[in-house]
Amino acid sequence: MFRLAHLSDVHLGPLPQLSLRELASKRVTGWYNWQRNRRRMMFGDTLSDLVQDLKEEDPDHIAVTGDLVNLATKKETVASGIWLRDLGPPRDVSLIPGNHDAYVPGALKRSYREWYPYMIGDDPLQATDSSFPYMRIRENVAILGVSTAEATAPFFATGTFKRGQALRLAKLLETAHALGLFRVVMIHHPPISGSTSWHKRLIGKQFFSKVMREIGAELVLHGHTHLDTLHWLHGPDRQIPVVGVPSASQAPGGENPASRYNLFEISGGPATWTLIQRERGAREDGNGIGWIRERELLTDGRVIDARPREDARPAAEPAG
Repeated sequence: MFRLAHLSDVHLGPLPQLSLRELASKRVTGWYNWQRNRRRMMFGDTLSDLVQDLKEEDPDHIAVTGDLVNLATKKETVASGIWLRDLGPPRDVSLIPGNHDAYVPGALKRSYREWYPYMIGDDPLQATDSSFPYMRIRENVAILGVSTAEATAPFFATGTFKRGQALRLAKLLETAHALGLFRVVMIHHPPISGSTSWHKRLIGKQFFSKVMREIGAELVLHGHTHLDTLHWLHGPDRQIPVVGVPSASQAPGGENPASRYNLFEISGGPATWTLIQRERGAREDGNGIGWIRERELLTDGRVIDARPREDARPAAEPAG
């Protein structure tokens, strides 16, 4: 059995002091949003508690689906690189960027330079700024990362998935299928119509859906919405679960679900895959971290729910 953890939308805080030059851009709207909303709900011990709990679960691999930073300043990007290295070495952690990691023009290239060991495939010859999609093989699982991140105008948080990346993703998925691997695709923006507001949508999701419909995958992971969601896409011979996860930094008591990560248990083989999703995160009453949901995701689109398991260990102690 292979155990894959998934977390997203880290939004590492606190926000550093910004210069007037940095504020003379789209960042001024993000700075206002942080001061008004996110500073209260997304800064504190929430993230460190969740990561400590995740490490105690000792997954085989960790998938991070973007938005490590808030305004993509140099200080944030460097600090997020330190956070990544503390989360785990590149062989054990796979990352894709989110829209906040590309908040202004030029920010995404800086993110590539700082985080590139976590965003490249097994082939070192593909380690470039345009290395998406990439593929990593861990045991009987293929982990594929695509990028939808791009700088956008103020008040927009859209992402783009273009035809060229779709064609490359299709080839990698075909290769993984021929090897009999369980294929997991990481994408920041949800590739589902109506799953988020118009100004935050994925442009080009039709290309992604076409790849899924014609080539297929076994699991799609995304972030961006800060919600725990389950949708399905049609594959060539089965339904493909598309799973979103709340922000890893969201404190209890807000409008969105509190900090959470998913733990997927993958077993079986090409004709008999079994996929169990277990959700673990901060309790809404603020009383530590525990199991929230447990369910089996079937290839025909059905879900078998189970009661959350009892905690086999105490909740993580607050960091620091």
